[in-house]
Amino acid sequence: MIKRDPDKPLLFVLDTNVLMHDPTALYRFQEHDIYLPMVVLEELDRGKKGMSEVARNVRQVSRFLDGLMRDADKAEIDAGLPIHPLRENMGGHALPATGRLFFQTEQLEIGTTLGGALPGNNPDNAILGVVQALQGRHPDTTVILVSKDINLRIKAAVLGIPAEDYANDQVLEDVDLLYTGVLALTPGFWADHARELDAWREEGRAFYRVHGPDVTTWFPSQCLYLEGEAGIEALVREKPTPDEAIIEVVQDYRAQRHSVWGITARNREQNFALNMLLDPDLDFVTLLGTAGTGKTLLALAAGLAQVLDKPIYKEIIVTRVTIPVGEDIGFLPGTEEEKMTPWMGALMDNLEVLSHGAKGGETGDWGRAVTNDLVRNRIRIQSLNFMRGRTFLNKYIILDEAQNLTAKQMKTLITRAGPGTKIVCLGNIAQIDTPYLTETTSGLTYVVDRFKPWPHGGHITLIRGERSRLADFASEEL
Repeated sequence: MIKRDPDKPLLFVLDTNVLMHDPTALYRFQEHDIYLPMVVLEELDRGKKGMSEVARNVRQVSRFLDGLMRDADKAEIDAGLPIHPLRENMGGHALPATGRLFFQTEQLEIGTTLGGALPGNNPDNAILGVVQALQGRHPDTTVILVSKDINLRIKAAVLGIPAEDYANDQVLEDVDLLYTGVLALTPGFWADHARELDAWREEGRAFYRVHGPDVTTWFPSQCLYLEGEAGIEALVREKPTPDEAIIEVVQDYRAQRHSVWGITARNREQNFALNMLLDPDLDFVTLLGTAGTGKTLLALAAGLAQVLDKPIYKEIIVTRVTIPVGEDIGFLPGTEEEKMTPWMGALMDNLEVLSHGAKGGETGDWGRAVTNDLVRNRIRIQSLNFMRGRTFLNKYIILDEAQNLTAKQMKTLITRAGPGTKIVCLGNIAQIDTPYLTETTSGLTYVVDRFKPWPHGGHITLIRGERSRLADFASEEL
């Protein structure tokens, strides 16, 4: 990030990937001016075909540009088109842009500096040349290149060109500030709140009404715990006022008698996760954690318990982003479910665990038969590519590898939920495979931050790996 001169106006030159990533980027630079090189328009034209999210974004950018240019003549375009505030379709939030949009309408004199430093003729070099020419033409303006491409920003730094990442989609400045969903109570919690503490039981469940300044920072469905002899594990159920909260002591799923489809929680965070996953009043639950923390197993066990044991939901729908770790194996034959099957190895592995543990003990051939029957009749595997326009009623939806979704893709999926549907998002934000997404811009980070004040959502970050001692050692040492 360069140090901007407050006395100089700013001119932002946008790279193609910024518009491909966020079509509304044109409206997110407030009072500052925007410049689009001709090569950016050409790249947008090449990327408009297809049904991918990027192609949809490109077509939306084209519609925005068409709206800004409507009825404008050549002189008005040369002088810069005024960017009128855009009101987003969902939520009604106005984007108060008041700057101007400039297009490259003539061949700029690039000079010899860029040609000597970066030989060749590619779009990145052309954009850098335009920025360099604009710097020479407008010495009283700070010209800044905005790009999601790290390598392009490195090239710009080599040439002394100010370059920044597109930061408007960043949910947090630092991923360490992300809401964990868990709060440790102070050792003197009971003594501090004894005078204003109410306690009662309803249908075998224990509740407490707590008052005080500490409560103001609590969120609905936040997990609270206190260690020691007066220890407690509870969920915030309601906040009638900012300094008042009703908390409920959670069920202990670490005990074998409370096992969920043959599995028990192995640590505090897993216990909190099962309580949220089995709570029909929570429509949206997010589980973050590294490999081996039990995200998929917990979500699947809770889903089976609520589909087969007590039919709260009709069926389980499992989906994920199809991004390979190694080389792509090419096109896959078969139906939608058959194409998705290779990506669902984690699902099959966890079903095998659950079929052996369900109803207690090893089940052999019977367990394998149950597994196959569950996959065929009660668990549907679907692709994210066909989610648009659908409405899911009374479904338990598991979205795996959610860290690879953008905020817009996450919004598209969550808004498919109809009455009686629960969505569970699983992911590890330290393992993002989608280009131009980071820990602070991932759609999973976005929904965790936005849903934390909602009373019907829950979140927890799983910490301890419970896969095996081999996996735990490898995770720590490799």
